[in-house]
Amino acid sequence: MIEILVVIVIVAVLALAVTISIATAGGERQLGREAERLQALIVHACSQAELSGREIGVRLSAGGYAFSRLGFDGWSANGQGDELRPRTWLPGMQVALFRDGSELRLAEDESQAPQIVCFSSGELSPFVLRLQLGDAARRYEVRGQADGRVEVESVDLRS
Repeated sequence: MIEILVVIVIVAVLALAVTISIATAGGERQLGREAERLQALIVHACSQAELSGREIGVRLSAGGYAFSRLGFDGWSANGQGDELRPRTWLPGMQVALFRDGSELRLAEDESQAPQIVCFSSGELSPFVLRLQLGDAARRYEVRGQADGRVEVESVDLRS
């Protein structure tokens, strides 16, 4: 009888370990998808800026990110419900924005100018955006280059 109880306890502990590892991997997958979506949206915004001849900016805050267009009276929110609509970060996501090795402050309200700008010339404000979810073993970095390229890199935090 005791042997059966020991086996049940061992199976329960293994099931718990598998459940925890799957949940952590799911969070890392979500984080990777979020980084890739942001990369695709910035590339799309830069294409739109080049096609329309108007700068498009990305304002990053602790709660999410939003796109805006530069007009005669300054930056205005993208009023269309298209791909460039405002988005929220995943719950528990930590975001840090860097330019030239220095961390930039995230926007505190909608009136602030965007930190990243897609210029109508095809250029982009160079940046590094670090995305991390809780205590996951990986973080993702979205890197924008001055020539308009945007790349996503996965960084293993265990090393």
